[in-house]
Amino acid sequence: MDPLTDEMNVTFITFGGHVELHKYRFLYFTIMFIVYVLIICSNSTILSLIWVQKSLHKPMYIFIAALLFNSLLFSTNIYPKLLIDFLSEKQITSLSLCNLQSFTYYSLCGAEFLLLLAMAYDRYVSICNPLQYVIIMRKQNVIVLLILAWLLPACQLVPSLFISKSYRVCHLTLNGIFCNNAISQLFCINSRTPYILYGVFIALNTIFLPIIFILFTYTKILIISFKSSANMRKKAAKTCSPHLLVLISFSCLCSYDIVIARLEINLDRTARFILTLQVVLYHPLFNPIIYGLKMEKIYRHLRRIFSHDKDKINV
Repeated sequence: MDPLTDEMNVTFITFGGHVELHKYRFLYFTIMFIVYVLIICSNSTILSLIWVQKSLHKPMYIFIAALLFNSLLFSTNIYPKLLIDFLSEKQITSLSLCNLQSFTYYSLCGAEFLLLLAMAYDRYVSICNPLQYVIIMRKQNVIVLLILAWLLPACQLVPSLFISKSYRVCHLTLNGIFCNNAISQLFCINSRTPYILYGVFIALNTIFLPIIFILFTYTKILIISFKSSANMRKKAAKTCSPHLLVLISFSCLCSYDIVIARLEINLDRTARFILTLQVVLYHPLFNPIIYGLKMEKIYRHLRRIFSHDKDKINV
């Protein structure tokens, strides 16, 4: 495709990762629109419940609320543009907006891991050092952890915005359906080594180190729980298993993005399209389902709300 520029000399790029879009555009739009509505409704329901119920105003549930809010931001960064593209004749975006979407995407991915790290630390203190829990996890410390979870990944990615501006654009077709790591393939880069090293540095700080810390804390929790009573083991399993499920789910999805996009593996177009959709489909829906069903207090409140609504309808 020839370079698309307007009077302001704005560079536009085309998304080339769609499969049979002219044939299935309305099917794609319908499915993704329904999923987006479900994501908004499910995450917002539990988020509102935690906000309203004073009994849930505890660090563990505040971190869950932050995680669900992060899922809403993550989906809103992807879905509106994706839905517009499904119905558009041309799937294009400006380079500056593409950089912004990619920046937001990876900032929120990094925040997800750091929020899971904060949740693991909260559970570690609660189970392994219960007498100091109120002091360690006081309100001010919780706020600091939340701010750092969103701020640190964004700060690490700020240099990427300036780095991208220093490169000349050689290609105008992005091998994907939204802006992620594949954006690096648009630039004229003689050596990708500095870019790859920068990516490894970010991945190390926002993915691998948090995962190591989370696994360490849960191992300590597991050891202490087995040495304690059956009631303690049951409590540890109830509060920690949802966090581990979410961690495993999100880590698997992120591994695709790192392996395929960062290493530029030549994957079949249809397979790439399906795998990319899985990244934005499953996890934002997985979070509210896991925490809604596995966290006993949240499940109890949800059941009370929906049973109450049912009683009102019957009346």
